[in-house]
Amino acid sequence: MRVNLMIEGQESVTWDQWLGLAEAVESAGLEGLFRSDHYQSVQSRTERSSLDAWSTLAALGQATSTIRLGTMVSPASFRHPSVLCKAVVTADHVSGGRVELGLGAGWHELEHTTYGFPFHDLGQRYEVFEEQLEIVVRQMTEERFDFHGRHYTLDGCEARPKPVQEPRVPIILGGRAGPRGSRLAARWADEYNTTFPSPDAVRERRANVDRACEEVGREPLVFSMMTGCLLGATEDEVRTRARRLMEVSGRDGDVDGWLDGLRDEWIVGTPEQAAERLEVYRDAGLSRVFLQHQLHDDLEMVALVGEVAKLTAS
Repeated sequence: MRVNLMIEGQESVTWDQWLGLAEAVESAGLEGLFRSDHYQSVQSRTERSSLDAWSTLAALGQATSTIRLGTMVSPASFRHPSVLCKAVVTADHVSGGRVELGLGAGWHELEHTTYGFPFHDLGQRYEVFEEQLEIVVRQMTEERFDFHGRHYTLDGCEARPKPVQEPRVPIILGGRAGPRGSRLAARWADEYNTTFPSPDAVRERRANVDRACEEVGREPLVFSMMTGCLLGATEDEVRTRARRLMEVSGRDGDVDGWLDGLRDEWIVGTPEQAAERLEVYRDAGLSRVFLQHQLHDDLEMVALVGEVAKLTAS
């Protein structure tokens, strides 16, 4: 199992904290450090702040040497596809070919209205997303092309330079693997990511994506998940971190009861318990995981994630 750390950058993660996290991820031997791409707290905490995702990742590309870096995921609604592609390719050059692009349609309405981004109905957001995806892929791989869509028009586009990675920067799409999303992933993506699934949901969603790939004559995509993570060297340490996370998130109630409610979908417990749980997911069809670490100033837990990665490496 390939293990990555995922950070919710819009919850006031500072630059110094990003540097600390990146160093901790490399020291722990994790595959990569991925971040959300939001302009505003998804917990509607408007006092919180967010550094730009791709500017951060480009800077981390210079500050690191081994880990993968990317978004989970960049909304198509924030940037023109040419601007997004240029940012991604720049980060790929800065990092020496270590970035990945997670791309989605966008969903958080408050940050759109606050920052002045159009927030269309879901159908139109998905149309924009589909056009962006095709444009980004073609800019990375084709020497020259025209594109005349409903939302974007490009005439004689010659995007240079191309990415360091060949044939292009890996692209991750995700969701619940419905028919439309599965077909889109089968056409354009390298990986399909699903969020907070049960093992049974992984089996079902992977089967949908595999079937879509078979229909277009492709090998199955890498199938991964993003889910919450709460670890401790002991059960008491897990409980202590859970109590702190409840405080940070503004939750009240019984810690043990809240933890019990997380165990079906999160990775919770000691490194040994977490590794056992990831084995269940591996048997269900996962080969990669992005563990969401919400206590972003807690680097000791990053080291514990590294222990999990070592236990699941064989």
